[in-house]
Amino acid sequence: MKQHSHIIVGIHVTNRVKHAGVIQKVLTQYGTNIKTRVGLHDITDDLAANGIILLEMVGNERQCLSILKKLNAIKGVEAKKMVFSHD
Repeated sequence: MKQHSHIIVGIHVTNRVKHAGVIQKVLTQYGTNIKTRVGLHDITDDLAANGIILLEMVGNERQCLSILKKLNAIKGVEAKKMVFSHD
């Protein structure tokens, strides 16, 4: 089945060390929908530094975007989407 959209999820994480475990649990739940994962983080000696995670999602668009609600429910995490149509 051909995918009709290119779905990117951007996740801004404050205090990476504090939130890493709960974020990883959510990402694991969507493991079959995550094609690519890229992590970007501040280069500091502060272990509580902020970070960005970019996900390239595959599969049903509604299912892929349901990750946003779970991620945004985590205090200190903000998730947003970009959807590019391939009609």
